[in-house]
Amino acid sequence: MIASLLLLATIVVLGTPAAVVFIPWAAITGDPTPLYRAATVIMRIGYWLIGIRVIAEGLEHVPARTACIFMANHVSNLDPPALLPRIPGRTSAFLKRSLMKIPVLGYGFKLGEFVPVDRDGRVESAQESIAIARKVLEKGLHITTFVEGTRSPDGRLLPFKKGPFYLAKETGAPCIPVSIFGTETMMAKGSLRIKPGTAHILFHAPIYPNDYATREELLETVRTAIASGLPEWMRT
Repeated sequence: MIASLLLLATIVVLGTPAAVVFIPWAAITGDPTPLYRAATVIMRIGYWLIGIRVIAEGLEHVPARTACIFMANHVSNLDPPALLPRIPGRTSAFLKRSLMKIPVLGYGFKLGEFVPVDRDGRVESAQESIAIARKVLEKGLHITTFVEGTRSPDGRLLPFKKGPFYLAKETGAPCIPVSIFGTETMMAKGSLRIKPGTAHILFHAPIYPNDYATREELLETVRTAIASGLPEWMRT
């Protein structure tokens, strides 16, 4: 638990002054970029302090000056803070609506134009999230989504949610498959304990939705790409 407490302390000690300065700045100017950059730097420092090394490969595949949809597998709560700072530019992300209600942090997510998601299974809720995400992409921001919709309990790929692929087909935005592994051994689902280790992030070549006749074909192509970058035991 020492690593978990150290990470929390780092976020509180560095995050408090950053929030005091950059949240009002974002609210007044409408520019959350300094707040976003401060948050990613804090997470990099926190991971370094607790012995988590992040190796990111394939960034040369990401198209320059193009809003993309980053589609990653999800094996640990450590994945988002490992992935988001490595994405070029600024990204929004799909986020459980309950997290948007956390004081201060939730307001920061709102300023950063993160997209709230309800897990009530209603078509209307999914359509609302997709509409918000489309507006974010139109502003030139990336969208990041963990396409399984939840963390895998054992590291193996789960079925993908269809929502991100509706968004991709509607907008035509390039899809960047992302393979993540290593974090599953550092923080298991349901545990607060963090262990040092190496997180591997592999960005694959973009997949263009308009090249596929159906959402299902696009989904399977993205799934194949993500699986290709994972250890064999995680692929099914």
